[in-house]
Amino acid sequence: SRFPAMEIAQPRDLERYLSLAKRTHGELCRQKRIFNARNRIIGGDTDAWDAQVHDQKIKEATEKARHETFAAEMRQNDKITCILEGRERRDRKSLCKAINDFQQTFQKPETRREFDLSDPLALRKDLPARQSDNDIRNTVSGMQKFMGEDLNFHERKKFQEEQNREWSLQQQRERESARAHQRCAEDLYFKTRLQFDETAKHLQSLESATRKAVCAAVKEFNRNQATESVERKTREKKQEQEDDLAEISNLLRGDLLSENPQQAASSFGPHRVVPDRWKGMTREQLEQIRLVQKQQIQEKLRLREEEWQRDRDWDRQRVQRARSTLLLERQQKRQQRDLRRALDCANLSLAKEQRSQKKYMEEVCTNQPTEDYFTQFNTGSR
Repeated sequence: SRFPAMEIAQPRDLERYLSLAKRTHGELCRQKRIFNARNRIIGGDTDAWDAQVHDQKIKEATEKARHETFAAEMRQNDKITCILEGRERRDRKSLCKAINDFQQTFQKPETRREFDLSDPLALRKDLPARQSDNDIRNTVSGMQKFMGEDLNFHERKKFQEEQNREWSLQQQRERESARAHQRCAEDLYFKTRLQFDETAKHLQSLESATRKAVCAAVKEFNRNQATESVERKTREKKQEQEDDLAEISNLLRGDLLSENPQQAASSFGPHRVVPDRWKGMTREQLEQIRLVQKQQIQEKLRLREEEWQRDRDWDRQRVQRARSTLLLERQQKRQQRDLRRALDCANLSLAKEQRSQKKYMEEVCTNQPTEDYFTQFNTGSR
């Protein structure tokens, strides 16, 4: 580059150079004082001492000014810090106030889902256990209302006391009325009893006279009943004897004991009979039944013979079919065995050819170069 590189002096470098220059200058001044015989005094260097005192004062003044500068700077920083802290406090306060205003405006506790669990006024807002005696919430399991614990207990107690007083007064009036009625009833009872006694005496006399008349009438009635009973039994016995004789004669002359076969004929047709009058089949009917049974036996034997012959035919056909199936299976097995032998022979011949060809290829590969082998192989393939 056209311009030389310029070094940038740092504050630490400047301080170091300044201190070095001061030390160099002080050393030169000290040398002048020491090697100057004229100004030198035996026993000490007053100028150096004065210079040292002056330097010490300057150093102390510099340190003091430095400390004052640091103190002023610290006071300024403290003031700035206080201002910033106050500003931060005010910002935090305004932020908290804004958050509280926002929560009070848009995030009220009443709008939360779990507000019912942490509502401080829940007990004030909650309804009492029962508002009236007819409250529909007072179920049996709630146990909020028992006998004698209604809300209008005092009014009911006053009403009950008044009612008891009225009942006692009413009972007193009823007791006095009952006593008056009882006295009247007793007087009436005595009068009625005297009247009943008079009537009982009169009725007793009438009853004795009536009993005598009734006894005489009963005796006469019993006598007449006995006579009528004897006459009725005589007539009934005579009638029973006549009925028995008539029944015996009817049975002897009737169809039951004579066993008349015509009495079993039914009015519904000649092929039907009356079961309670039927005396059995005739000889002709029995012969006809035996003949029919013989015909049925012969027919059953014929059918059995035909079935036996049919079963024999079916068995013969089944045996012939099984025999033909067995012969066919044997023939198929022989054909499959011949095919297997032919296939094994063909596979054996192919295997021999492949082994000979493989052996020939190995000999060609070992005796001839590769190019001759490929030429011979191509020629052989063509």
